[in-house]
Order: sequence, then C-alpha cells, then structure tokens
Amino acid sequence: MSNQDKLTQAFCDALGVSQEVVVDALEYNTIKEWDSTAHMVLISELETVFDVMLDTDDIIDMSSVAKAKSILGKYDITF
Repeated sequence: MSNQDKLTQAFCDALGVSQEVVVDALEYNTIKEWDSTAHMVLISELETVFDVMLDTDDIIDMSSVAKAKSILGKYDITF
C-alpha cells in the first residue's frame, strides 16, 4: 500500500468519509465530519499509520489534506 493510499485510508477511517472526498483541497471544518473532535482522531490515526509523533505546531497547522502531506514530509514520509 502506497503512502498516498495509507493517507487516504487514514482520513476515511478517522472522518468516516468515502475515498472520493479525500482530495488535496479538502480543508478542516469545510465538511461536517472534520470538526475539532474528528481532527484529534485523525491525528491519532496518522500517527499510528505512519509511526510518527506529531508535534503540537504540526497538529494545529494540519488544515487540509495537502497540508497533511507537507507536514508528514518533515518526518521523511514521501507522497
């Protein structure tokens, strides 16, 4: 499974949305499923799937799927 597939699946699992919804342009609070509670579930899912520990600034800055890729890139995860 590619890192892109893992990322998409993590968003699907955490937010309870279909894969079609998970595009780079998807942003926090633009869909009802991605609220503050779901954001923390998403962070936990991403940390588990990619075996990383995100720092507080990264958690706060993760405002879209594209931004998630950028942040994970700082942890040597490529897409």
